[in-house]
Amino acid sequence: MPVQTRRRSSASTRPSAAAKASAAIPSQRSGGGKPPGDPPKPAKKRRRKDPLWARITVVVGAVLMVTSGAALAGSKAVISQATGSIAQRNLLGEAGKSDAEGGESLEGPIDMLLLGVDARERWAADDVRADSIIVLHIPASHDQAYLISIPRDTEAEIPEFSKSGYPGGTDKINAAFQAGARNGGGWEGGAQLMAQTIKKMTGVSFDGAAIINFGGFKSVIDALGTVRICVSQEVKSAHMSYVDDKPMWNADAKKTGKARTPVVHKKGCREMEGWAALDYSRQRYGLKNGDYDRQQNQQQLIKAMARKATEKGILSNPVKLQQLTKAAGKAFILDTGKASLPDLVFTMRGVTGNELTMLRTNGGNFHGNANGRETLSPQTLEMFQAVRRDELGEFIYTNPAMLSTRK
Repeated sequence: MPVQTRRRSSASTRPSAAAKASAAIPSQRSGGGKPPGDPPKPAKKRRRKDPLWARITVVVGAVLMVTSGAALAGSKAVISQATGSIAQRNLLGEAGKSDAEGGESLEGPIDMLLLGVDARERWAADDVRADSIIVLHIPASHDQAYLISIPRDTEAEIPEFSKSGYPGGTDKINAAFQAGARNGGGWEGGAQLMAQTIKKMTGVSFDGAAIINFGGFKSVIDALGTVRICVSQEVKSAHMSYVDDKPMWNADAKKTGKARTPVVHKKGCREMEGWAALDYSRQRYGLKNGDYDRQQNQQQLIKAMARKATEKGILSNPVKLQQLTKAAGKAFILDTGKASLPDLVFTMRGVTGNELTMLRTNGGNFHGNANGRETLSPQTLEMFQAVRRDELGEFIYTNPAMLSTRK
């Protein structure tokens, strides 16, 4: 499907949202502080010549793979060939953008839903919850990307879903995936019900979605080699232990009958292998702000992968490229809405890992209700309205506390 030229909205005629927000996000790019009283004039961005696959990584949440810097002109066939192993399904259902919202074009802002599921072999396929819920927003300027996590314990009104026989109800938002997957709904049904639940809560419709299987995600990181992660708080893993210096799931470690040593992620920056980076990003117990700290750590992992994908020489090895392609095929299920994957990737050619801005829902603090569940604060709901209006850059400039503290 060729990229269409009709515009979604007047957003693309406004000054770049990324340019307006640039003064508000120095802490993630150069370690700077808060914005001054008067916004400086944004410097002209210099187009980076990053590998094509580094841009793909950002589009689907540091998702796929990278390649050896093929020229963008005439490269859609290359994209199509390399992404052919990735399963594509209808993950949005009724939560996809309508034509009136701009769903018929890639000219305007693009919103994608990224769902992380922990599907282990011993678990039933329809008994899986989505414990990582991230909205990826790309403004109409297509030169910036924002990650917004939704707390797994957020109380939500989950709509009725006939595909799985779910009658509708109020529950933690991560239960929406499970409710949609039951009775043959599968992961496709789970994603559709989750997308509908988020649309009902925030008003945001989506251009596409991705389901990330954490087990497969590890393989993508391993294919990249390692990723640099900065641990902000020392935390003991609730999921893994060492047996004979080998990291294992606790359940598997117990079966060995051998002595176990806890996996502890110590404070500081270091290169991490796939299992360690993924395990750290999954911790919430023992962290000061629980799931809110975990959200930032997950976003940090995504950005670290995007950065690693742009390193020189990382993909010059044809064997490594093949490993990345194979790993991506096992790790992800995609829905690119009314656009083809090659067209979507090509449209995102101006976005790289350096333009990935991480945001904190509820300012990174607990915001519970009388039921002991989380809710979205008025400021957070305003942030999602800014997503709908494609004014997220302006919102961040006036609400810098919503920026992540991770680098």
